[in-house]
Amino acid sequence: MAISDYAKYDGLGLADLVAKKKVTPVELVEEAIFRAERANPKLNAVVFKDYDRARKAASGKPPKGPFAGVPFFLKDIYALAEGMPTRQASAFLPPFPWPQDCELVARYKKAGLIALGKTNVPEFGLVATTESKLYGPAHNPWNLAHSTGGSSGGSAALVAAGVVPLAHANDGGGSIRIPASCCGLVGLKPTRGRISYAPDVGDFLDGLAIDHVVTRTVRDCAAALDATHGSLPGDPYWAPPAPESYLEASKRKPKRLRIAFTTTKLDGGKLHPDCAAAVKAAAKLCEAQGHIVEEAAPAFDRTQLIGAFMAYWGASLAAGIDFIASLTGQTPTRDKFEGLTWGLYEAGKTVTAAQYLHAKMAIQHGGRMAAKFHETHDVWLTATLGAPPVKLGTFDMEETDMQKAFAPQIDYVPYTAMQNATGQPAINLPLHWNKAGLPVGVQFVGRFGDDLTLLRLAAELEKAKPWYQRYKQIEM
Repeated sequence: MAISDYAKYDGLGLADLVAKKKVTPVELVEEAIFRAERANPKLNAVVFKDYDRARKAASGKPPKGPFAGVPFFLKDIYALAEGMPTRQASAFLPPFPWPQDCELVARYKKAGLIALGKTNVPEFGLVATTESKLYGPAHNPWNLAHSTGGSSGGSAALVAAGVVPLAHANDGGGSIRIPASCCGLVGLKPTRGRISYAPDVGDFLDGLAIDHVVTRTVRDCAAALDATHGSLPGDPYWAPPAPESYLEASKRKPKRLRIAFTTTKLDGGKLHPDCAAAVKAAAKLCEAQGHIVEEAAPAFDRTQLIGAFMAYWGASLAAGIDFIASLTGQTPTRDKFEGLTWGLYEAGKTVTAAQYLHAKMAIQHGGRMAAKFHETHDVWLTATLGAPPVKLGTFDMEETDMQKAFAPQIDYVPYTAMQNATGQPAINLPLHWNKAGLPVGVQFVGRFGDDLTLLRLAAELEKAKPWYQRYKQIEM
């Protein structure tokens, strides 16, 4: 191995070693490849390897940027990169290489990150676990029998196992925060419009989805946001102005915050005791930092929002599959998809324009209700999941009945989709592990546009209860 203590560094730490000429980008890339090849037979997290081009990038002109020379992986959903396929874990999408980098990938490269390949996802990113028919299940480093979460499960597994310090992820219903919770990582879903989808599309899921990273440190999360945020002409959404540097601004202690916390699901159901314990412990930790903490929750119409959310997801999936069909000359049929995907596709085909616009009104009303709540509370604290990471095979991916397919998953993920609806920033923090040794994350939700308060609070809590050295290296 090139660097015996490689996993002890975060991304900025590795870049600092490069800047001081203590290691080279080539050595870092070779170390990451070695670790990926050692871990992947057990994790099944890497689904496309681009090692030769990564080596070439590392050995070329000395990289610049805050993550100069740092190894990185891209998720197999979006993150369109020149020469790499993006299949979204679907056999219906051929493995053709993309002709150019999207704006986000170009910004990753400008920041100095070197992509080694693509990571495992569920089919079209639809579910809260990563176990597709095309790629097979990704395994949680903390316990290989358990799920990594979804849909950024492969990325989270690689970061949690110390293969890379950070990896690309995206979030249309919790897909950054869910795997961050399952794998013990920092996972920020930024404010809607904070990251651009230029030049290929305007948005995904009509604004529900947004991209960022999963990391082991708050500072890597902040620095990655510095490197990638910013809208471009033609983007349909523009987030409120950002600070000059999230990284520098997050180093300052947050003001005294008024934090609400919730220990029940939005339908009044009970959380798993481990998740309730994680929220209560986080609330006490916040109180110990001098913040005002009280039990409260926004007044969402949960049933209305879930219906609207499913209309968005179903119609968007149907449009996406039909678009792929038009490009490839294929005809969508049941045998070409997992049952759950096919069921949602068929449901999406029945959504009328009027129903979609009604769903849009419900989504926007949810945003108004969230804004009202944040007139009196700076932050909302919840569990990220309703239970600790489930075992692989818990959810039936071949179920075509949408109620049967999604009801167990909505129960497992009771909060995260709300922030995709409202566009608010939300961050998972790995503040708790249960007696079985599994991570149990908590989620902090901020006002629309106020990513900085979440990063400042996260940095404060990271200092008060450090988690960075908790990772699970995979041995052969």
